[in-house]
Amino acid sequence: MQQRLSLSRAARLVGVTRGTLQQKIQGGELASFDGTVSMGDLMRVFPAASLESDIGFERVVRIKEEAFGRRLRERLLPSKEILSQRLFEQSRELADLRAHLQRYHAMVVQLRERMREEELRTAPRAPAVAAQELGAFLDRELQAVLGESDAPNALALMDDMLRVMSAHVVVQPSRHEFFVDGADTLLDAALRSGLAINYGCSNGNCGLCKARIVSGQVHKVRPHDYVLSEAEKRQGYALLCSNTAIGDLVIEALESAEPGDIPSQQIEARVKAKHALGDDLMLLHLQTPRSNRLRFLAGQTLTLALGEDSLQLPIASCPCDDRNLQFHVQRDEENAFAQRVFGALKGGDSVSLFGPWGDFVLRPDSPRSIVFIACDTGFAPIKSLLEHAMALEQSERLCLYWLATRPAGHYLANLCRSWADALDDFTYVPLAADQGDAFELVRRIGADHADLHAFDVYVAGPEAFVDAATTVLLGQGFPKAQLAAAIL
Repeated sequence: MQQRLSLSRAARLVGVTRGTLQQKIQGGELASFDGTVSMGDLMRVFPAASLESDIGFERVVRIKEEAFGRRLRERLLPSKEILSQRLFEQSRELADLRAHLQRYHAMVVQLRERMREEELRTAPRAPAVAAQELGAFLDRELQAVLGESDAPNALALMDDMLRVMSAHVVVQPSRHEFFVDGADTLLDAALRSGLAINYGCSNGNCGLCKARIVSGQVHKVRPHDYVLSEAEKRQGYALLCSNTAIGDLVIEALESAEPGDIPSQQIEARVKAKHALGDDLMLLHLQTPRSNRLRFLAGQTLTLALGEDSLQLPIASCPCDDRNLQFHVQRDEENAFAQRVFGALKGGDSVSLFGPWGDFVLRPDSPRSIVFIACDTGFAPIKSLLEHAMALEQSERLCLYWLATRPAGHYLANLCRSWADALDDFTYVPLAADQGDAFELVRRIGADHADLHAFDVYVAGPEAFVDAATTVLLGQGFPKAQLAAAIL
């Protein structure tokens, strides 16, 4: 019987996105059953896949980690305890498989003996001939099974290796999937994978990340003050922020799918850093306390306040790293908060955060590829959406068109180019103001994508640009349900 893999594990093995596999399934190139594919079919569709393909996967992961601002640049090994338990689980599975095969072998041997006895009893009647032929067939096949040794399957070897290095988790009822790498807790791993798992304090005090372990085993890696009741323990509940996975898991947990699922929050953050992105543009990096991280969806905005001075800004970073928040602040002589960002505000200063606000977010579980259209600092919420889409690995293609009309221009062009270099499914098209208006931009996108209706489109920027771009798209018959816009 051929080994079957979930789409997430199959995508990780051959170095493509889940969206790419889904497209091949929809096109009839790859057979699937109940959300899984066979190892044989996977190797047939991706014949060049080998252990070397993991190098490309690691390169993509490295680009993502740099984009999300993670401190650790390398994937860490699990702890010795977790590693030993995963190896033990695999050895137990191997022993069970061997015992299963031995039972089959014994059954075939017994069948062969029974057929020999039947040959002696029925000879020389005609049924004996059929019995002899069937017996000879069994002899040949049994000898082949016992005497031959197939060459190792590269994908199977890689899968065995990955199962030791990382655990695969399925979330019910959404059927979302993620991997637990290194020393991550279940909550950290889910957030890095782009999932909006419900949680609160993230340090074991509130119990909001409580989830039921449907199958598999977890191991406590962080202390927690929240006390699970005896009934909850019997039902298999555990805190995602304090436990990691020993092996593959199925859990039952709540997720936030819509902006309305995210509670309004007030957090005191600290200035981590300021970086000039141009003469009139500043990157403001804020960091929340470890015990009070911000829950938000990619593309949403926050109100930032320094005393009585405040400014509402889109978050320019991914929810995958919910402690480190980035904002692109324009110089504005009429706004006191912006003046302080360009002036006396320094590292360590406290900034109050209120929110999040807005519904400029990714459509949950949409299988369509995505076109992002940004004008000037409209790139800030687009960047958040892009990084989130990369983490989800849900879309087959991601395309960014960035129109620059301000002196700062494409102020993070190097980041966009690094994405384009590392990711086969990402396209970056920078445009300057002299290359046309919103109508020309939409015409260019339509020329690049004859099947534009197969995409979701997200537009962000100044009001005049957003209004013009959406009017042109809708006027050309683009479905309103597949269009989202954010005015800065």
